[in-house]
Amino acid sequence: MSKKSAKLIMMRHGESEWNRLNLFTGWVDIPLSLKGVEESIQGGKKIAAIPVDVIFTSTLIRAQMTAMLAMMHHSSGKVPCVQHPDEGKREEWAQIYSESVKENCIPVYNAWELNERMYGRLQGMNKEEMRAKFGNQQVQIWRRSFDEAPPEGESLAMTAARSIPYFKNTILPLLKEGKNVFISAHGNSLRSIVMFLDNLTKEEVVHLEMATGDPLLYTFDGEGWSKDDI
Repeated sequence: MSKKSAKLIMMRHGESEWNRLNLFTGWVDIPLSLKGVEESIQGGKKIAAIPVDVIFTSTLIRAQMTAMLAMMHHSSGKVPCVQHPDEGKREEWAQIYSESVKENCIPVYNAWELNERMYGRLQGMNKEEMRAKFGNQQVQIWRRSFDEAPPEGESLAMTAARSIPYFKNTILPLLKEGKNVFISAHGNSLRSIVMFLDNLTKEEVVHLEMATGDPLLYTFDGEGWSKDDI
């Protein structure tokens, strides 16, 4: 049996209002800025010709907005449809009874495991003010080190401990079936997934930068990964 090839698209959300204001955001649920809306649309145009079978986002609105905006110009014309598994009436009452309409929908799943790292007591604080108070080196360690967490927050290692298993257990099986997957999430959750895909060390991953609204594309050949140009 021949192995199935599949595409994996990953996009960090567009600029949020708190990105614009230079504030630590983490799990605070802040929407996109106007610039972030445009970044998401432009990022979507870059992937418009790549078929998408399933979409995953975090539970945070900035990632969800990015996914929806990115799909607005998709060549398939298909409509993203948010799924609500195990949510009682939200799942039961959201059934689609037209098969043709169902075929024109792309299922969207929201997962907290794909959320940004939780920045603890830095959330809502201005990054420059924190540098003035604690020093640039300490703030850089909180932002970019692998093992050290900000006060009452998560380290990148802790973020990876939830995002990578979710990717392996929930997303990878779909890719193995030959389905193309689009993930709209955050700098640190996506950084940890790229760490897994590219076999990066913890020293290498802290130097990985991910621009807002700029998609990454990988091909899965059934066994390994190759990074593609867009």
